[in-house]
Amino acid sequence: MRIQLWFSVAALLLVSASAHALTTDELVAKNLDARGGLAKIHAIKTLKLEGKLRMGGQFELALVEYKKAPESVRMEATLQGLTQIQAWDGRNAWQISPFQGRRDPEEMSDDDAKALADDATIGGQLADWQAQGSKLEYLGTEDIDGTEAHKLKVTRKNGDIDYVYLDPDHFLEIRTITDQVVRGTHVQTVTDYGDYEQVDGVYFPLSMSSYTKGAGPFNKQQITIEKATANVAVDDTLFAFPATAGAGHAAGAKP
Repeated sequence: MRIQLWFSVAALLLVSASAHALTTDELVAKNLDARGGLAKIHAIKTLKLEGKLRMGGQFELALVEYKKAPESVRMEATLQGLTQIQAWDGRNAWQISPFQGRRDPEEMSDDDAKALADDATIGGQLADWQAQGSKLEYLGTEDIDGTEAHKLKVTRKNGDIDYVYLDPDHFLEIRTITDQVVRGTHVQTVTDYGDYEQVDGVYFPLSMSSYTKGAGPFNKQQITIEKATANVAVDDTLFAFPATAGAGHAAGAKP
């Protein structure tokens, strides 16, 4: 009788565990619902983020980031009157690097352009992942600072891989680990997310801390967003290679 009872209890536990198991599609759906829903995400056509970028715990720069659907992004970081600009218009990436003594716009390498392209979509990696040409795989759970987070592997069409960790209670992103090959070297970047706030009904993280594994203690970056505004007027020319730089620049990277 005891053996029969033990097997009955075991079978019940297995059925219960199976009933609560989550599929990849269910995890993505829970994430999108937690953020506000796909319809509200799609309703945001442009996004302007203003805040601060602290680098290596030493330098603090004023930061402005613009995003425009479907996949344009521009970042401006200003310190002592100098502004670093990086932009991606969905096809080409370019930058102005005054801190390195280069004040004219120049095209970015294919590898550097991929990082901008990966960050360009307003909805992130999981919203419309199939339309973005990505592949998705659920890898179970993993301990992230004491939290058994759900782990999703996102393989992008350009070859980059994101491991996305979702909080088991709220299903929002708490960490991503990005695997890339940059100038022939394998690079892993860890980004932690926090301070989620609603912008036009959609939750976005307003605190992001990132570092590159093995790059030393001074490569850490902390972004704090102080103001986020959706659906502001943003012209496409903001993301395009500046016309004043001349029409002779070649077609840029196309990750």
